[in-house]
Amino acid sequence: MQRKIVRTDSRDWPDARMKELFSEGFPEFITADRLVKEYVGRVGAWFADWNLTLVDDRDVPVASGWGVPIRWDGLTGTLPSGYTDSLVRAVEGREQGVAPDTLVICGAIVAPSLKGRGLAAEILMALRDRAREAGLARVVAPVRPTTKARYPLTPIETFMKWSREDGTSLDPWIRTHQRLGARILAAAPASQTMSGTVTEWEGWTGTVFPESGDYVIPDGLALLRIDRSTGQGVYREPNVWMRHT
Repeated sequence: MQRKIVRTDSRDWPDARMKELFSEGFPEFITADRLVKEYVGRVGAWFADWNLTLVDDRDVPVASGWGVPIRWDGLTGTLPSGYTDSLVRAVEGREQGVAPDTLVICGAIVAPSLKGRGLAAEILMALRDRAREAGLARVVAPVRPTTKARYPLTPIETFMKWSREDGTSLDPWIRTHQRLGARILAAAPASQTMSGTVTEWEGWTGTVFPESGDYVIPDGLALLRIDRSTGQGVYREPNVWMRHT
């Protein structure tokens, strides 16, 4: 597999240049994590060097991945609660002058037309290489299992144990990490919490919620809890913690 050029300046590129890469983005409700909104500005300002983009020989973006550095003692019980808590720890750690020793890989994406060519693994390896160059001892990731949306009623603790005959995970995104030597550490049942009004949730999902209760939603990895008495809906997204090094 030919190595692509790794760049860290994509935040300064025009949106049109990144259009295809992000054309199959995440569900619209993913932006409803209020705590992420509080911290993401500082994440972008302070950890831009951890936002990597792979470009081909024509300088076209083909994959992107990013993470944040935190301090972690290596014990499963002291992991962040998930994606959002990782951002909080990274930002507050920097504000407090705490030296990081662990990279949390927060996400990776590949241009839709280039999926299946090993680029997801390549961007993950680029992030691991950057962590090693920075002297960080560990690399972990709160992985969003892509096929969990087919099983929204199944607890993440159960889902993450499902495997194929060859012993690898049933989920292809978890398998991608496993093929690079990563292993499952723990479930992150509330990696993110998205909240909004019932009207907002109906707009985000294209679904009507006529009464209070739990609902299956498109692309949801778990159930949405609707409370008509307060006019609010809350969705807690589960992830799977994996350790690379």
